[in-house]
Amino acid sequence: MSSESVQAVWLALIQGLTEFLPISSSAHLILPSILLDWSEQGLAFDVAVHIGTLFAVIIYFRQDIWKIIWNGVFQYERNNPNSQLAISIATATIPASLFGFFAHDIIELYLRTPMIIAFTTITFGLLLWKADHKSNGIEGREVSTLKIRDSVLIGLAQALALIPGVSRSGITMTMGLELGFSKVAAARFSFLLSVPIILLAGGYQGVKLFFYPEQIDWEPMIIGAVISFASAYICIKLFLSAIERIGMIPFVIYRLALGILLLFILL
Repeated sequence: MSSESVQAVWLALIQGLTEFLPISSSAHLILPSILLDWSEQGLAFDVAVHIGTLFAVIIYFRQDIWKIIWNGVFQYERNNPNSQLAISIATATIPASLFGFFAHDIIELYLRTPMIIAFTTITFGLLLWKADHKSNGIEGREVSTLKIRDSVLIGLAQALALIPGVSRSGITMTMGLELGFSKVAAARFSFLLSVPIILLAGGYQGVKLFFYPEQIDWEPMIIGAVISFASAYICIKLFLSAIERIGMIPFVIYRLALGILLLFILL
């Protein structure tokens, strides 16, 4: 196996594991290239790992997604819980879509640095700890109680996740917990919300690949898609089965340790 394929294995594994854990996938994908001097895998590889994680979340939540699309959209009724959930997901997707469209170049140029990642990793880790502590000892709301206000606030929080180190899943779960949702409910909505976001991100990369074609090395692409799918699926399953017992503290500790280590290296 070539060095590029070995790197593809690790990057796909990182993508699959960190996409749905509250520890920031973008930060973990940027850091190896900066700290280990790994070469960029290219647009085609980015598309492949996005496809892998997308299929993982769609297959895991296939029953929920089918109900949202068929019962919620095609059989829309105002008081239908699936219709309300479809509206909530659409509403929460808008802020990140607009922010990504207008601020993408600024983020790419100025915010993809180890110092920014260290700062956001620590700061949003502390916010996650605060939200987790607030949720302890209360029953918590369920996804079915989502209101438009909740969706807007979670969507605005998700927009911040375009900054490396924030973590899309982390910030949406943090906001969900702050709004009184249970840990499982906050996680489930965060994962369902990932579907349109991954679709948009993968589609954007696919459009770039179409207009700026590159020579495709199929081995890293296939490796990336398969490993990111498998690791993401396992991650979702284990996380949802354990989150009520372990809470967010292990991820908070990891974030703080990573941020402090980065500051130690950089300073």
